Amino acid sequence: MEHRNFYGRLKGKTLKPMQRRDLDGLLPQLAVHGITAEENPDRAVLDTAALTGGKPLWLEIGFGGGEHLVHQAQQNPDVVFLGVEPYLNGMAMCLGKIRKSGVKNIRLHHGDARDVMDVLPDHSVAKAFLLYPDPWPKSRHHRRRFVTQDHLLPLQRTVQPGAKLRIATDIEDYVRQSLQEVPKAGFSWDAQGPGDWRTPWVDWISTRYEQKALREGRTPHYLTFTRTP
Repeated sequence: MEHRNFYGRLKGKTLKPMQRRDLDGLLPQLAVHGITAEENPDRAVLDTAALTGGKPLWLEIGFGGGEHLVHQAQQNPDVVFLGVEPYLNGMAMCLGKIRKSGVKNIRLHHGDARDVMDVLPDHSVAKAFLLYPDPWPKSRHHRRRFVTQDHLLPLQRTVQPGAKLRIATDIEDYVRQSLQEVPKAGFSWDAQGPGDWRTPWVDWISTRYEQKALREGRTPHYLTFTRTP
């Protein structure tokens, strides 16, 4: 497997003792094995049937502090969630929420989403979420955004035809790029009118990133795409 550059923060402020205990004790119980190049140098496909027990698999890419991931897991006990997050502090926050909520249907990968998509079987994901991704606001960094073909085409391969991809962002230029690039990768935009991207989904929970955007005067956008046959 060729080397990939990773851009973005991997660790922030010093972790609290309980967060460190969650990372050392709880994360190994929830981590999906066989994703990293070290564990799976041949990039063998994951056995998602064994992972989910035959239940639908939903994927959240970059779950931040885990508010949405845990909320969805509570609302959908018959779904198995795979949350992917490279930021250690976000992973620690999510683990704390999982421990306190008692949800049992979340699995995690602390690392790069591209590694996950390398080993997911075709059409194995029934729903996907990309919520408030890193905007990389400078033009020269736009190629690092998730909504480029290098990321979207592998995602499209793993998502079932007819499955939904939800993208939430408060950055207007990210909306523009999403509407340009996501359809090129085999997804159709579901919107029929302005309310479809201005109104949160009925099962939405506002995350701390969204609350920060609102405080700073930015407008959230809620984009829903369907994976085309």
